[in-house]
Amino acid sequence: MEQHVNTVLDAVKVTGNLFLTDFRRTQIPQTFDELIDAVHTLEVRCLDVLQRNLAKVFPGTPWVDDNEFDGDSQKRPAQHNQYWLCDTMDGAIQYVQHIAGWTINIVLIKNGQPHLAVVYDPLTDEIFWAMNGSGAFLNGKRMAAGARQDPRHMVVVAEYGHQLKHSVDWQEKSAKAYVRLLDRFGVVRNYGPHGLQLAYIGAGRIDLFHQADLDTHNWLAGLLIAREAGAEILNVEGEPWTWGDDSLLVGSHTAIEIFNKSAQ
Repeated sequence: MEQHVNTVLDAVKVTGNLFLTDFRRTQIPQTFDELIDAVHTLEVRCLDVLQRNLAKVFPGTPWVDDNEFDGDSQKRPAQHNQYWLCDTMDGAIQYVQHIAGWTINIVLIKNGQPHLAVVYDPLTDEIFWAMNGSGAFLNGKRMAAGARQDPRHMVVVAEYGHQLKHSVDWQEKSAKAYVRLLDRFGVVRNYGPHGLQLAYIGAGRIDLFHQADLDTHNWLAGLLIAREAGAEILNVEGEPWTWGDDSLLVGSHTAIEIFNKSAQ
């Protein structure tokens, strides 16, 4: 696997830069149907390019559909020993609306766990990647999660999954968490793509990520990158995150400790 990492990184960059060329050169959708068609076109084109560029070095590795609207498929890994899961364009809505904040994400699942993950931001030419047990990297340099101690200048993000709303009380949980975040931390934001926000935790740019609903496929690539950079990966109950949990809490040890204290 190690000998093919550069091939994977190159394939993701080629794909991202292909879309960068057309960014803000299309018409912004004016109806819901136009929006859905534009996003679908992006996803099909993106997946086709990635599959063609990786077919030679991973000829027998299947690709599993990343259906963000199917909660059941996100509760457990697919029935393959190894497969690609690709959120072809995380932040596709931003792309078609001519807004910054879209990335190309891909993750290789091996034996039911993320093994290799890549998040590429074409607008900044930053490529984040990690391999299980081998650390996390940004443009070739090893990353480490932040070590800030003062919550007054910690940056935290409150995320939600607009597509599933899997938990019946997701709004209540999210609202309570948002109040806790505002109460405990100096800067509360949302920066769009889930994977990129989690990768930013690995780079020390963001201190905490909170989401109180099921969104597994959007999390996996950034989750591995954050973990390999030294971040803690939990659910919002404070337990180690496992595939199928319907919430995610990721951050530095200090940031998570501060957040959890606010619940006491």
